[in-house]
Amino acid sequence: MQADSPSSEPSRSDIDALAGATVVEFGASWCGYCQAAQPAIGQALTAHPHVRHIRIEDGPGRRLGRSFRVKLWPTLVFLRDGQELARLVRPAAAGEILQALAQIDANG
Repeated sequence: MQADSPSSEPSRSDIDALAGATVVEFGASWCGYCQAAQPAIGQALTAHPHVRHIRIEDGPGRRLGRSFRVKLWPTLVFLRDGQELARLVRPAAAGEILQALAQIDANG
């Protein structure tokens, strides 16, 4: 599953308006925790091809991350029709990501 990395940060209302299953991943390209989590995130998302994956480059002053109260990276927010159903902070294994994905993926 290829992550969608928007060229400009979407607004909170854009995210809230998304239909279907979505994972919003907050992190930073230079973050060691984010880099270490990528294999587990990729493995889990491959098993759920109907889930939209949006990667957001987060940092100080970024409104979207603050609106979700992101404090540590990576933070994965699992949404169904714009509503948060699960959240993982610094996931270590694909299994915990798969459990959260099962909560939002009606096609899985």
